[in-house]
Amino acid sequence: MRTGQIIKKDFRKNWFAYILAIPVIAWFAIFCYGPMWGLLIAFKDFKPLLGFANSDWVGLKHFIDFFEGPYFWRVVKNTLLLNVWGIAFGFTAPIVLALMLNEIRDGKFKKLVQTITYMPHFISLVVVCGMIHIFTADEGVITQLLQLITGKDYTSLLGYSNFFRPIYTFSDIWQSIGWSSIIYLAAMSSIDSTLYEAADIDGIGRLGKMWHITLPQISPVIIILFIFAVGGIMASSYEKIILLYNPLTYDKADVIASYVYRRGLREASLSYSTAVGLISSLVNFALLWATNRIASRKSDVSLW
Repeated sequence: MRTGQIIKKDFRKNWFAYILAIPVIAWFAIFCYGPMWGLLIAFKDFKPLLGFANSDWVGLKHFIDFFEGPYFWRVVKNTLLLNVWGIAFGFTAPIVLALMLNEIRDGKFKKLVQTITYMPHFISLVVVCGMIHIFTADEGVITQLLQLITGKDYTSLLGYSNFFRPIYTFSDIWQSIGWSSIIYLAAMSSIDSTLYEAADIDGIGRLGKMWHITLPQISPVIIILFIFAVGGIMASSYEKIILLYNPLTYDKADVIASYVYRRGLREASLSYSTAVGLISSLVNFALLWATNRIASRKSDVSLW
């Protein structure tokens, strides 16, 4: 049977599902793939008044300018380090929280902890950044606590470049840890309870059951999410960064996304910023593909 005949037969059988898929396909086509033709300006000296067709073709000039520019190593290093911090702490924190919540037997207390940890997810990012500014100000709670611990005097912590990564990473964990743990709790709910009963008979404690039963059972979910995390290692949430950073912290806080924002929107270097964004996307895709390939070989779990 030919492919066309198979599709036709499946359409007759599941025609309603195909109709439901039309809005999703249309959304992706219009808003995700349609604008991709605009990547051409990365290879042109784009002038809005001249338009796409009449702007001069410059080839790889903008890519070379970025690689040879003074900010290349700074933004690449900052982007990598910020996301490595995010994977090391932000990726593992929801797993640890889910494991602890899974061990709680008091239903009311468990719901209370879940509610408290979920709430920050629903706070606007602008409000969160405002809270961070208040807490890390000269008289802020975090600043005063740090002065008490270290015995040193500090002004606003956001004025110190060495504090940017810890503030960014751990505030992100506070905001997302509860919400991100939901998927792990859902995976744990499907684990066969007889495995834990057998472990009890063998005298295995709670830590042993976590290590030998819970983690192996939810490992496919962990691997899939880890692949996505590595696939986005060259991308950062520029909204939060531009709300927190300042010229004093550029040496640690300036990442590719914020650099593209400044060059593209504030300095109107549209072609250059498009080229930088394209490089970041290509590297992310390469990392996603490589991580997925390694995962499929080592664990038989992969995206495709």
